[in-house]
Amino acid sequence: MSTHDDFEVEPAPGLPARLPEGETLLWQGAPDWRRLAWRSFHTRYIVAYFAVLAGWTGFSTWWVGGGMPMVMRSVVPVSVAGIVAVALLVLFAWLVARSTVYTITSKRVLMRFGVALPMTFNLPFSCLEGAAIRRFADGSGDLSLTMEDESNRLNALVLWPHARPWQLRKPQPSFRALPDLDRVAGILTEALKAHHPAGAATPIAAPVRVVTRPETPLAEASHLASAAR
Repeated sequence: MSTHDDFEVEPAPGLPARLPEGETLLWQGAPDWRRLAWRSFHTRYIVAYFAVLAGWTGFSTWWVGGGMPMVMRSVVPVSVAGIVAVALLVLFAWLVARSTVYTITSKRVLMRFGVALPMTFNLPFSCLEGAAIRRFADGSGDLSLTMEDESNRLNALVLWPHARPWQLRKPQPSFRALPDLDRVAGILTEALKAHHPAGAATPIAAPVRVVTRPETPLAEASHLASAAR
């Protein structure tokens, strides 16, 4: 596992250097900024919070005898604050998605991200212990990677938001808010199978499970992707 600060011009989007001979590019993509804002940046909870706060403010004003004009005036500052907060989060989600490139090759996973200071994480298949997906009803979701203990020198704060939530001691790099989750998981599954032939000693033999909706280990992703086509 290695990290590269991308201050130099990339030879190809998301790649700090040209792929060596024998390594092929299988897939590249990025988070969907709308889903990233709604789920990863929790704008839905921010909207709900300010809606409740505005309702309580208006009700309190009415309760003490304020008329409708006063109720409306009392709600305006809270509503404006909520709109500004959500707009800033949505803007940041758009910037994150715009500056992010997820890459799967025949030998590794790469994650290039960073709004102000772009960097690329290079994760060879040999460093991976397992992977799993978290799927939502619309078919989108997250794909999380588990690193071997001796290879995991990652920092959750540096990875954020491209990490599985609440995994601070052993961060799990994640492809967040993928609109075509099953297809990407299928591509990674086939790449891992090709890199570790059947019968070979490999830590990928038993993918770990993570919280999913419903819970789905990466080992099943290729079948799901085939069924989706």
